[in-house]
Amino acid sequence: MKRIVLLALLALALPMAAFATSTVDFGDLSGTLVGTTSGMTITATLNSVNGLAGLGLVQGADLGTISISLPTAISTNTLLNGGTISAAGSSFTVTSLGSDGLPGGTLFKGTFTGPVVWTATPLGNGTTLYALSCLGTCTVSGALYNGVTTTTVVGTGFQMAVNTGKGSFPGTIGITSGDLTVSSVPEPGTLALLGTGLVGLAETLRRKLKS
Repeated sequence: MKRIVLLALLALALPMAAFATSTVDFGDLSGTLVGTTSGMTITATLNSVNGLAGLGLVQGADLGTISISLPTAISTNTLLNGGTISAAGSSFTVTSLGSDGLPGGTLFKGTFTGPVVWTATPLGNGTTLYALSCLGTCTVSGALYNGVTTTTVVGTGFQMAVNTGKGSFPGTIGITSGDLTVSSVPEPGTLALLGTGLVGLAETLRRKLKS
């Protein structure tokens, strides 16, 4: 029995990373995108959150807001026809109103890392579908509120789509859909500290069992 307890502690000390990852989805966004040659900003209403702090799926007409800023210069050609936008100086903030069981305040705050893709897709009916994406090599990195202060977050997929209805980019357009998925992983130092503590506890127990 004593040997089983010792082995259990050692087993817990090694694979802590396997229990460290969680995923949160911020979705059903609606709002406004403003794009100029000076940059792009997005202000949207958050209508669903899934997986935060073990709450499962939370839906509502207005759970909070998402604010995105890409302040780097964008050419007129890129605005009209699509292209890549530098992530330099970007910001990304998700704020909760504290309703429907969600914690109030900032749920996520971070930046884009890598190029953000702005695409323009003609729909064949005189309209153009515009989308801002952070996929592939692009990530969203920052801090996610989940009760653990040492959490780092990497975006696994982000996209917003808008339809101008005029076949050209007018500068200010409404967002018809949007979604952000982030996976949180505690910092390696935190896991190492916890693992080391468990190993130390196991060693202490081993010595006491021998004496």
